Amino acid sequence: MYLTQYTFSSSSRYFGCNPRSSQNLPYSLNRLNLTTDNGKCSAQGYSHSRQRIWIGIAASGSLLVIIVCGVSLACLYKRKRMALQKFDVKGHPMSKIYAVPNMDNIVAKSISIQSFTLQYIEIATEKYKTLIGEGGFGSVYRGTLPDGQEVAVKVRSATSTQGTREFDNELSLLSAIRHENLVPLLGYCCENEQQILVYPFMSNGSLQDRLYGAAAKRKILDWPTRLSIALGAARGLTYLHTFSERCVIHRDVKSSNILLDYSMSAKVADFGFSKYAPQEGDSGTSLEVRGTAGYLDPEYYSTQHLSTKSDVFSFGVVLLEIVSGQEPLNIKRPRNEWSLVEWAKPHIRNSRIEEIVDPNIKGGYHAEAMWRVVEVALACIEPYSAYRPCMADIVRELEDAFIIENNASEYMKSIESFGGSRRYSMEKPIVIPQTPVPTEPSAIVMQPPPPQPR
Repeated sequence: MYLTQYTFSSSSRYFGCNPRSSQNLPYSLNRLNLTTDNGKCSAQGYSHSRQRIWIGIAASGSLLVIIVCGVSLACLYKRKRMALQKFDVKGHPMSKIYAVPNMDNIVAKSISIQSFTLQYIEIATEKYKTLIGEGGFGSVYRGTLPDGQEVAVKVRSATSTQGTREFDNELSLLSAIRHENLVPLLGYCCENEQQILVYPFMSNGSLQDRLYGAAAKRKILDWPTRLSIALGAARGLTYLHTFSERCVIHRDVKSSNILLDYSMSAKVADFGFSKYAPQEGDSGTSLEVRGTAGYLDPEYYSTQHLSTKSDVFSFGVVLLEIVSGQEPLNIKRPRNEWSLVEWAKPHIRNSRIEEIVDPNIKGGYHAEAMWRVVEVALACIEPYSAYRPCMADIVRELEDAFIIENNASEYMKSIESFGGSRRYSMEKPIVIPQTPVPTEPSAIVMQPPPPQPR
């Protein structure tokens, strides 16, 4: 409904914008000179039309700008990817990142893992020229990348007891974690039914080699170095057990899986058997018990209940290896010494650790530092997991032992500089109870030494 306006003047009359209004005017008004809008209505319609045109132009322009920006960003991203793409030694492009789905559908931040061609691997290893080791997965060869980096190339053999599941397992885990005390994965190859993993080359071999393998004949590890290796490996395992996404259990901790780089820094390796720790709602059992004889947690073996304390037991065996220089199982020894754990326990509990200490380091350690390590080892190999410490507590105890040993070494060096003795032995008996019962499951009970006779 329109509002009717009456405007009177001497010459004309304006009668609103209603074109039908003049039909209903009184006769007296119809005789006057009337106009319905004086041009105003047609001008108003034109204004509305022009406004709609400008709105359409603005919308079209905005859409065009968005399209141009999108195309520009896409081109920029494509150029950046091409610039970052790597090429093999013959100039052929290699795929950039292996996107591996994490175990148990766990989402974790992805770490760039390089994909190598089989030809690239063969060139780097000179057709698998130098064999440096054998394992359950297969043979390990030494190689050199085009940039000069030395690598260890692990090739799955056709008769391997480990298969695609372990291969995928290691890729999944090492695509999510990195730590200075864990061996990083540089790349992989999965071509022509070959499964290959590429790691940095560890020039000092494994802890096992250095303790009682062939390499031990070339260079014997002194006690401070052994203690440093134990601490590094413990830190690596602690990182796994406290991983932010979800706790990881290694399941195959042993001295051959602790590798040593050029600076003798320890790095935990071989994650083919690793699993995420069971969470609430999980069954808590594993149908396949994994591990190595001599290191296997007896509680895990009997109950199939997997926990981080299984790694703790295995690490306790490694500590006994470090102290004694003995293998965890050796049927060539007398029957009561076949098992390192069962042989060492009574000597430790009877305060006769000199009976188990490696002869190569006797007289070259501080007694308190040694006892701290031995007590930690004894707590780790408790039959019941509830009495074993967690890896974080083990790290703290080993750090204390390392500080004590370093301080003692500096003190002895100062004595030697004044003509003192170059050998020292500070052993002292410490009474350890038959069954240490910690106040908390994760705590290590350190017993004070008894008073010395005057």
